[in-house]
Amino acid sequence: MLRPSRPAPIRLSELAARIGGTASGADAEVTGVSVSSSDLAAGDLFVGIRGLNRHGAEFAAAAAENGAAAVLTDAAGAEIARGAGLPIIVVDDPRGALGDAAMAVYRTAPDDDIPLLLGTTGTNGKTSTTHLLEGMLTQLGVVAGASTSAERVVAGERVVAGLTSPEASEFHAMIARMREREVEAFAVEVSAQAVTRRRVEGVKWDVMGFTNLTHEHFDDYGDMETYYRAKAPLFSSARSRRAVVSLDSVLGGRIADEADIPVTTIATRGIAADDAFERADWTVEVTFEAQSGTGFQLTGPDGRTLATTVPVIGAHMAANAGLGIVMMHEAGFDWERISEALAGEIRAWVPGRTQLVSGPEGPAVYVDFGHTPDAFEKTLAAVRRVTPGRVLMLFGADGDRDTTKRFDMSRTAVEGSDVTVITDHHPRFENAQSIRKVLMEAAHEVDPDHEVHEVSPPEAAIVKAVSLVGAGDAILWAGPGHQNYRDIEGTQWAYSARELSRRALVEAGWPAGERTWTNPYGD
Repeated sequence: MLRPSRPAPIRLSELAARIGGTASGADAEVTGVSVSSSDLAAGDLFVGIRGLNRHGAEFAAAAAENGAAAVLTDAAGAEIARGAGLPIIVVDDPRGALGDAAMAVYRTAPDDDIPLLLGTTGTNGKTSTTHLLEGMLTQLGVVAGASTSAERVVAGERVVAGLTSPEASEFHAMIARMREREVEAFAVEVSAQAVTRRRVEGVKWDVMGFTNLTHEHFDDYGDMETYYRAKAPLFSSARSRRAVVSLDSVLGGRIADEADIPVTTIATRGIAADDAFERADWTVEVTFEAQSGTGFQLTGPDGRTLATTVPVIGAHMAANAGLGIVMMHEAGFDWERISEALAGEIRAWVPGRTQLVSGPEGPAVYVDFGHTPDAFEKTLAAVRRVTPGRVLMLFGADGDRDTTKRFDMSRTAVEGSDVTVITDHHPRFENAQSIRKVLMEAAHEVDPDHEVHEVSPPEAAIVKAVSLVGAGDAILWAGPGHQNYRDIEGTQWAYSARELSRRALVEAGWPAGERTWTNPYGD
């Protein structure tokens, strides 16, 4: 957990007063906040939250052994935790109080001296936009931080991420760490779960960006309307100061219309509907596409234009970069400074997003994190436009996750490729063969004549995929992206789709690609 190295203490009595709790026991000094008894530092406030099966307060004794100064929990948790011998703050809703407690301990209230907060939400593109923002801010000479599903970054210091959006205690600790490191702007990927599970409580965004809303997370939200309503609060005056909203998906228009904060809109030619493109304040138009990247022109009010290249293929990546640029401008960065720094080339690392892992000869192999029908469609189309030969799609589906999107994943794969190979992804506790069966049946239903292969495990699937293509063809392996593990029955097994792809190419007699980027964690 990234936390400040020089925390200032706060008395338990003062903290209790700030969050509306009742304190008992010694008036201890608190210097941090943690929801994990095993990941806390001496002086932390341990927050015991009732879970599905156990109450977090059951771990209060372990927290005390690890140096916790006090416990924050509910009345039931207080009875459980009393034997640990720590002072206790009792509140009705510890989950709801977590953000306010962390904000008070770390002094990260919206009016405190903290970095600019640039959030990005949506179904697809929020991770890419956040990484692009970090790279572009750095290109401007700004000391930047970032938080995504891949990593947490503080002024160049990087750690692997756990949750897409960290718990409120970790988030506020990161902000405090950034203040110590003189970070000027913090780019954050904000998921729907971050809102509904209250992980971004106590945060007010200087600019909130919206990419799109498509079929995803129905296992959590049930339908599109509920999913939309999970995101919509981010575009209220209680949560954000202003917003930049892409009109590339239909619900972008609704977000822009219903927001009660100043909204600037952006749209991408060829992705947005024609009328949405015409009414947008800013527009993105692709000027060229190549394996090395995508050129585009960003056009805005008062004749502002910027011609540059994003180092990833696809119009959707140009859209993400354009959104990030406008967010920086809305955050107060001077347009001349932005256009001068970014003209011609954006220098950013976007982990696992249409990452080319093949060499200059033979088939092109891309590894991508996309795992929704919309992501499949856009990425396959991008690969198609830079591929002279056939396109092969290799993918699997998550186990124990939204099952309602599986048919559309197969449909999109079949419609966008010449050959499809279906394999395993993260089966988790679901039967991998059953997942593949659903995907195969959907593929045959969409097009009975389409060439489709079922190969398990993925190590064998990529070897099969490489055997089916030749020079001038391309393979898109969607799903694993930057991840370095597979989740099987609760165990994370070491696994790299990038390295497996390179190995399969070499075994087939093709050169593997040289890395033209820097992965802080290796492969």
